[in-house]
Amino acid sequence: MAAQSRKRSRPAPKRRPGGNPQKAHRPAPRATPATARDWIGAARLRTLPLAITPVLIGTGAATLVDDQLHWVIALACLAVAFALQIGVNYANDYSDGIRGTDDVRVGPGRLTGGKKAKPRTVLIVALSFFALAAVIGLALVIRTGQWWLIAVGAVSIVAAWFYTGGKRPYGYNALGEVFVFVFFGLVATLGTTWLQVQSLPQEAWFGAVAAGLLACAVLLANNLRDIDQDRLAGKRTLSVLIGRRATQVLFTLFVLVPFAIAVFLALVYPIAWLTLIALLGGLSAILIVWTYRAPRELIVALQVTSFTSVAYGAVLFWAFAA
Repeated sequence: MAAQSRKRSRPAPKRRPGGNPQKAHRPAPRATPATARDWIGAARLRTLPLAITPVLIGTGAATLVDDQLHWVIALACLAVAFALQIGVNYANDYSDGIRGTDDVRVGPGRLTGGKKAKPRTVLIVALSFFALAAVIGLALVIRTGQWWLIAVGAVSIVAAWFYTGGKRPYGYNALGEVFVFVFFGLVATLGTTWLQVQSLPQEAWFGAVAAGLLACAVLLANNLRDIDQDRLAGKRTLSVLIGRRATQVLFTLFVLVPFAIAVFLALVYPIAWLTLIALLGGLSAILIVWTYRAPRELIVALQVTSFTSVAYGAVLFWAFAA
């Protein structure tokens, strides 16, 4: 026992100041507060042409019944469409943000998901735009005496909220395109025509279908861009459900069918042939959707499709009003 050397315990090595243990307890960096540019970006101005298209087509169809242009009503319809569009965009920012869907994004950053603004503030802004749409819509109802349209407006606002809001948002269950087609196509176009002339010529129906399909194409481009993170977040968009290839095919159909409608209308309204100029933009968007390498490239497809839509609407307005 005496011959054996006694083992001495080595002292624990001293930790260097600023080592990993200290770094682990450092608070996460705070997000930069939202700037005016961030708020404008959250309004997603690139989607606003989709609000112009149905008003142009609906107003043009109204001139087929009454030669007089009801420009005050048309501008009020446009204001309602803008307010609803922006309200939906802010509501989506809020709802997706609090669910964590926007924690990882390919496209522009969000206010709520990026912690740039308080969720309550974003919600108040969204509800303010819905309220603005309701006030202008009520003024239109009073002006035209079409009181039953109050119910249509109420349904539109409720549908806009539950697109991504509520416990079971239908936008998370592959029904977003249905909402867009119905409310940003049929309701917006036919409502514009009805408020002006209390009549719905068949041209308004054709134009409403075309406007709705182009709006759906924009949504598809957006959802194709976000397909990977939406799948991880449990957001079952139509693109997540059917996959990339089927989304590309559907996008192509949504862009081309409106121009087939325009060719049909051109048999009676020759100016409608000029929509084929706008088709150049649509074909460019289709090419991007089929050949993109990075998801960010689809932002360009989204923008091009949006402007193709408003160009299409402008030509149809001219064809009907000429």
